[in-house]
Amino acid sequence: MRRATGIALSLAAITSAAVAQDASNKVMDGGIKIAGWMARVDASRENGSLTEKDAKLESMGNGMHVTTGPAITYYNPANKASGNYTVKATFTESKFQGLNSHPHPYGIMIGGNDLGTPNASMLYCSAYGTGSFIVRGFAPGTGDGTFQLSGRRATPHEAVNKAAGVGQSVSNEVAISVSADKVECLVNGKVVGSYPKADVVGTGKLKSTDGVYGIRFGHNTEAHVSGFTMTKM
Repeated sequence: MRRATGIALSLAAITSAAVAQDASNKVMDGGIKIAGWMARVDASRENGSLTEKDAKLESMGNGMHVTTGPAITYYNPANKASGNYTVKATFTESKFQGLNSHPHPYGIMIGGNDLGTPNASMLYCSAYGTGSFIVRGFAPGTGDGTFQLSGRRATPHEAVNKAAGVGQSVSNEVAISVSADKVECLVNGKVVGSYPKADVVGTGKLKSTDGVYGIRFGHNTEAHVSGFTMTKM
């Protein structure tokens, strides 16, 4: 019995250490510094009680610059898309893993509905500087508030650019394209994931692919966003 208790305590200590190591950090002089933009912070264990003031969205050069802080989605409610469309942007992580001990993603969000409420739903496609991508959504009525399309873990794909190493620069263009019968995630112009609309819209999924679009960042990550555009198809 003592041995079992000792093992349990050891596992608890390991888990506690892992959570502490991956906790979201506060960004100095944080907040949303672009007029009209808003944010939704993930209700996750690593984010704790952090808010949008603990991450930073600002204009810089030819685009926007994001530094997190908590895992967060930025959007302007005026940016809405419907029907068939493509939303894309280029994400440049000038120092790969500059704020974290392991890679975190960044990408495009679409289908934002009821944002700022418990019924919020949205879909995002994000790239990692390791050459992987992930497609996932938030929706009410699911076990942990999310639904998976590409799987629970990042999926490697040759289209996604890899950083040469920690501290090196890596850039990826990420896009989500919506057509009459499917939703596709593209990285650097190549389709990395394609999903029937029936897998994207419905109970425990998106309310609709029509809605607000924006950008999505994992926690403790910094990258520049350029070429953020929506094009009707």
